[in-house]
Amino acid sequence: MELGELQRVIERTFGERDRARGVPSTVAWLAEEVGELAQAVRKGTQAQREHEFADVVAWVASLANQTGVDLDAALARYAQGCPKCGASPCTCG
Repeated sequence: MELGELQRVIERTFGERDRARGVPSTVAWLAEEVGELAQAVRKGTQAQREHEFADVVAWVASLANQTGVDLDAALARYAQGCPKCGASPCTCG
């Protein structure tokens, strides 16, 4: 699934509820999910890691939707490699 498509799915599925919750609460949910991801990476199974990665990306998409950020456009800065030095792999160390 492309990020833009994910962003549209998240909007259709959760957009109204997420906007009612608001940006500060969405950031809190995202932070909680990042914590769960960290634990899954350290001690979890592959299935748990996949689950938590999906949750983190979904909350990022929700936050992007609420703040008017197109993730495809935002991530274009990495399309050619390092956004600072322009190299891939990065050479600015």
